[in-house]
Order: sequence, then structure tokens, then C-alpha cells
Amino acid sequence: MEQIASALGDGARWRIVELLALRPRSVGELAELTGLRQPQTTKHLQTLARAGLVTVAPLGQRRVYAVEAAPLRNFARRLHTLVESIEAHAGERDVIARYQAAIEAETAAADRERWADGRTFAFERVLAATPDVVWRHWVEPDLLTSWWAPPSMAVTECVLEPQAGGRVVLEYRDAEGRYRSEGRVRTATENERLGFDLSVLDANGAVSFTGHYDLALAAASEGTSLRLGLRITETTVEAAPFIAGIETGWGQVLDHLADAVGTASRTDKEKEAQS
Repeated sequence: MEQIASALGDGARWRIVELLALRPRSVGELAELTGLRQPQTTKHLQTLARAGLVTVAPLGQRRVYAVEAAPLRNFARRLHTLVESIEAHAGERDVIARYQAAIEAETAAADRERWADGRTFAFERVLAATPDVVWRHWVEPDLLTSWWAPPSMAVTECVLEPQAGGRVVLEYRDAEGRYRSEGRVRTATENERLGFDLSVLDANGAVSFTGHYDLALAAASEGTSLRLGLRITETTVEAAPFIAGIETGWGQVLDHLADAVGTASRTDKEKEAQS
């Protein structure tokens, strides 16, 4: 497939294939129609032949080339599958576009230290699991690691100790670098409430901004009602890209949480049915 893509990536060879799609032709005729010299045309035909796109038939003193439809049909199917995948994941590109627009807006607004202090955010979800399952996904390191990170990031440390003064640490990395946040738990009521502060650190370990989080869980007919409030303080000018990503980022990770607790809940029910 790569050989076909490479062969068709040249404009002259593409034109030759277009001409052969109408009918078989000789080297001389193809050279005349494309404006190439005959040796050049022969080399292009040899490349197309190696890719399986054309065949040659000796007719007396002449050599006539014909295009093969099967490899092109297979190539077209691969392209069609690629286009379908692109269209199916168009939302990912939309997320990037929104994030880029948000960064531009926040950067324009970040004209002084503490420029975004006091800004608040609120997120709500109804999760298909009981409050105790959701709680465990917030406080057990292995479960927390399974959802609390942006897409394409590898978590290297993830801790949320559910008692007053308990540590909160989130560290993840990608090919571009390492990102770390540290803080402390303010309050914790098992299966119901969790309050904690978490500071996003820059590359030198200085605070970019601090988020003050309040999580509330309540039983609902569908499972658990989750409400997450966030207020930010200590905002630096350099924090603009991070703050621009809060809305989108937390939306994504809470979607991951919904998937994680839904899977856990189904697994628990299967275990109960087997016992």
C-alpha cells in the first residue's frame, strides 16, 4: 500500500495513470500527451509497474501499457476507511480548535498577576454507579489513575488521601514534558464530600495557579449525582494556557470517570451474579 501511495504521489505518474484509465497506450503516446521525454516516461512506467499499478503487453515492435484496477480499488478502500475514521473523530479536532480559541482569549486577558483569581467553574454528572463506587475512584490510587488525566497523557503519580491534611498529587507526562500538581485535602466525608486544594506547578516548581475543589456525591435513581465546584486563586500570567483548558479538560476527565465507574459497576454486578 505504501508503494502505491508513493507511486501516485508524483504528479507526472498520476497523469499517466489518468491517461491509461481511458485506454492502454504506448510509451511514445504517453510521452507526447504528458510532454515528457520518452526515457522519463519509461522510468515513471517502471515505477508504476513495480507498485502493481500497470502491466505491459508487447505488440510486435510496440510495448503497450494498461492500468490495473484492483490495486487502485484496494487503495481506494483504505482511503475510504481513513476518511471514515477522520470523520468519526471530528470531535477531537473540535476540542483542539476550542482550546486554541480559549488560549488566545485568556492570553489576551492575562495582563497582570492574579488576573483570574476568584473565577469559578462547576461540573455535573449523573454516573451509572453507586456513591461508594464513585468515591473509590476518587481516593484509591489505581482507580484514580485510570481516569484522572488528559487524553494521551501517561500518569506517573496520582494520590488523593481522603482525610484532612491528606496529600493530593497529580503528575503526568507526554513527549513534550512533565506536568505536576500538588496540594492538600481540606475535608473528607466518605461517599459524600471531598474538599481539596491543588496547585499546578510550572517547570521550576513554582505555583502557576491553585484550584480549590469541592466534590459532592449523592445517591440518585440512575446511580450517583456528582457535582464538582472549582475556584481558582494565585493565578500567574503564565497560567493562561492552563486556565484556558480547565473547562475542556475537566469535561474530558469526568467523561473518563463516567466510563470507568460504569465498567466497574457492571463488573461488580457480574461478580454478585456468579456468587
